[in-house]
This record gives sequence, structure tokens and C-alpha cells, in this order.
Amino acid sequence: MQTSALAKRAGLALLSIVVIVGLLLWGIGLETFQAHKVDLVYLGKQHLYLVFWSMFFALLVGIPSGILLSRPFARRWAEYVMQIFNVGNTLPPLAVLALAMVVIGIGDRPAIIALFLASLLPVVRNTWSGLQAVPDALLEAANGIGMTRFQRLRLVELPNAMPVILAGVRIATAINVGTAPLAFLIGASSYGELIFPGIYLNDFPTLILGAAATALFALILDMLLAALGRYLSPHTAA
Repeated sequence: MQTSALAKRAGLALLSIVVIVGLLLWGIGLETFQAHKVDLVYLGKQHLYLVFWSMFFALLVGIPSGILLSRPFARRWAEYVMQIFNVGNTLPPLAVLALAMVVIGIGDRPAIIALFLASLLPVVRNTWSGLQAVPDALLEAANGIGMTRFQRLRLVELPNAMPVILAGVRIATAINVGTAPLAFLIGASSYGELIFPGIYLNDFPTLILGAAATALFALILDMLLAALGRYLSPHTAA
């Protein structure tokens, strides 16, 4: 039953993507697509590179930090510490990119750092919120059967918090993908190489192509993360 539902959702997702691509090609013309076909593939790989590594580090730092802040000894300081992780969202993305460029230089590394900072808060906050929302009855039951703190975290808290954590990952990924085109301004390749020249040159088909590719990229990643969430937490699937 669950497999059938997942297959149906996957089919609808693929159909949606095909319809969107078809409307895009009809709107901008096949000639524009053919002219930038190689660019779309190359820039897609570069865009994915920036998103993958910045999200990897955001998860590597964010999930353990959220777990740590949810522990009883750290809860009173959690909201204050959260403001440190909010630095990437408090400042405008361009300002974060500019600061990273000043400190590190131009290229992929400052872009990855800036995207990492922009993606960090949703991961930390949702991890913390998900763990905070685990019912006390479950924790008491885990303690009652003699689980250690690590066993309780691994077998009870994290599985129950997983839907909230994955929601934070989806939010962070959407922010990341949408911000990545700005990395073009500090010398990192992304779909910004289509968007910004399209703006400067009043080349609207190229501009729309870059923007639509970014949106489609975000949509595909969100669908994949949603499918992962349904797989890891099938009891929460609609």
C-alpha cells in the first residue's frame, strides 16, 4: 500500500516536471534552449556542487548543535545561542557573500561558506524544536525500560523528531538553492550566470531560462526530500 502511494506520488511529480518544462520551452522558444543547452548542464552541476557542500556542512554542524541545545543543561541558553546561528539570515545574502569574499577571496569557497551560513538556522532550530516536542510519556517509558541517554536519543527522540528535522532541511535547501545564483557575483558558477547577464543585457529569454532552471532545481530537490521524509517516517505520510 505504502509502495503504491509512493509510486503514485512519484508519477505525479514527474508529470508536473514534464508539464513545467514543456510550458517553459513553449514560452521562451526552443532556440533559446538549444543555444544554452550546454550551459544548463554545466551550470546545473556547479549549482548542485555549491548546494551539496553548503548543505552538507549545514547538516554536519546544525543537527548536532540542535541536539546539544535540546539537552536539559543547555535549554536555558538555547534561544541566545540560536541568534549566533541566525547571522546568515540577519544580514542580506549579498552582504554575507561580500563579507565572505573579503575574508577568503572569490570563487566557490566563499560562496559555500555564505550559503552554509544562510542554511544553518532552519536546520538547528527545527532539530531543537523537534526534540523539544517529543512527548514526555515516551521519554519516561524509555527511562523505565533502562535505556541509556544515547539509546533514548537514537531510538526514541530522533525518530519522533525526524519529520520536524526534515522540514527544516527542506526549508534550508529551498533557501540555499534560491540564494546560490547570487554566488555569480563573487566568481562562483551557478545559474546566476544566466540570470544576471540576462538582466544586464535585457535578454529576457535567457533571464527566464536561468530563473526557471533554478526554480525547477529547487522543486526537484524538495520532492526528493519529501519522498525521503515519507520513507523515514511513513506513519506521518498523508
